[in-house]
Amino acid sequence: MSLYAGIEAGGTKFICGVGDSEGNIIDQIQFPTTTPDETMPQVIQFLQQHPDIVAIGFGSFGPICLDKSAKDYGKIMKTPKLAWQYFDVVHYLQQYFPDLPVGFDTDVNAAALGEKTWGAAKGLSDVVYITVGTGIGTGIISNNKMVHGLTHPEAGHIRVMRSEHEIDGFTGICPSHKNCLEGMASGPALNSRWQVPSCSSFPENHIAWEIEADYLAQALVNYILIVSPQKIIFGGGVMKQSQLFPKIHKRVQALLNGYISHPLIEENINQYIVPAALGGNAGLKGSIALALHQKVQACV
Repeated sequence: MSLYAGIEAGGTKFICGVGDSEGNIIDQIQFPTTTPDETMPQVIQFLQQHPDIVAIGFGSFGPICLDKSAKDYGKIMKTPKLAWQYFDVVHYLQQYFPDLPVGFDTDVNAAALGEKTWGAAKGLSDVVYITVGTGIGTGIISNNKMVHGLTHPEAGHIRVMRSEHEIDGFTGICPSHKNCLEGMASGPALNSRWQVPSCSSFPENHIAWEIEADYLAQALVNYILIVSPQKIIFGGGVMKQSQLFPKIHKRVQALLNGYISHPLIEENINQYIVPAALGGNAGLKGSIALALHQKVQACV
């Protein structure tokens, strides 16, 4: 049986796994994200235990270079994780596995691909996946292709208007933009606004969730108007707060104000803006989907 390897490279941990073409995970392991010299040998050691793998997918924290014509293709670029700046992921893997195709993309694009292949967006051509946790990242698939361009989407850093529910002078925590979406609505932003280690214990009716839903809804309205996805999928630790979904649904409808006339938005928005069907495995399965996708391309 052909197996596909996936590496979900996150800011705090790496998750490596091996799965089949149906997205079933056969084996997996995780370890902390430290430095390339410490972390990548553990990746290689895990992969070498599975001689049946036929392709590798690497979904990475960013920013990364995805332009195959550029000299920096396959590298992690100016990331805040200084030890990883300009680390050449693709070349490193190809040194150990020269005969295997390597799929390389952002972790959120990979998660979007995973949900499209086996999850909540199966069979759809246009999908937006948003992870809300330590940061906010967005993966976009348009016309069955993961969106790349000058670099890759950074839709977690779009500008948002100050929520009418804000009760203090909180100005955001993004080191680059202060009050962008990530600066106002990421997990650390929530904790900073309320001066607590974690907001996860706040009751469902806490005003924190109204503020959070407002910012996320503002972002979704922009994504809907620009990308026109067939489904919007949320992942990440903050979105485990299930009470956010009906608040987001209601606010998106209010902000759109009837401009987009479609039953999914007007009548069935709970089927349009949804949690990740793959749950916590969206990133890993997405990286395996990257490997599967790359293998198919290599065979064409």
